[in-house]
Amino acid sequence: MSQNTQNNSEDYEQSERFQRGMDRMMDLVSGGPSDSFDHAKLVESYKELDPMLSDYIVSFAFGDIYTRDSLTPQEQTMSTIASLATLGTEPQLKLHINAGFNVGLSKDQIVGTLIHLLPYIGFPRVLNALSLLKEVMAERGLES
Repeated sequence: MSQNTQNNSEDYEQSERFQRGMDRMMDLVSGGPSDSFDHAKLVESYKELDPMLSDYIVSFAFGDIYTRDSLTPQEQTMSTIASLATLGTEPQLKLHINAGFNVGLSKDQIVGTLIHLLPYIGFPRVLNALSLLKEVMAERGLES
């Protein structure tokens, strides 16, 4: 295989992964509050910092990991919510709580996931996550 053919094949595979990732990401974030920010623009803005950063996020995280079928979208999102609550990364946690509602998680499932974390990550992180849940629910017009 010539170098040019190999590069074209790699470019095609990369563009397919990126598109698959963008499609999956938009599936997760669509259906949120109408004033939510534009996720596609956010991803595009990372190119200013490093041209490959948006590719890492979209192609790897969403194109490779989120498109695996070993977990349901609900299970993937509960796992992500638990991980982000543990890390204390509130902007990303808020996005994925919204995604949880978009993939059909109930308030009780999200609350249950967070309460399950109490002995592992402690009250402050769980209470912060529950506050974000209340904020997301208010933005969506849901009762808490």
